Amino acid sequence: MKRDLTCIVCPIGCSLKIDLDTLVVSGNNCPRGENYAVSEVTNPVRILTTTIRCENGMVLPVKTNKPIPKDKIFECMDIINNYICKLPIKVGDVIINNVFGADIVATKNME
Repeated sequence: MKRDLTCIVCPIGCSLKIDLDTLVVSGNNCPRGENYAVSEVTNPVRILTTTIRCENGMVLPVKTNKPIPKDKIFECMDIINNYICKLPIKVGDVIINNVFGADIVATKNME
């Protein structure tokens, strides 16, 4: 069985085909495309970007500092949605530690 993917590692956007039984990749112009395809079918991960509520009622943009498993995104959002951050916050401050192996960090300063 084969799966079609579009590589997102660089601006070229190669059209990849991966054999799901052998993990042989074709269509890539560089090794990064092969690595992406194998990773995407064996252990897909994503950087999560979202917002978190602050004590003053505003929302703060945040993201994970590294990719988390794709199948954990909704659980991560449940954790984030049940948290209220205290101000002031600076870009890069850790808001929540170790959520599925990543920290939730601020992407904006807020007073």
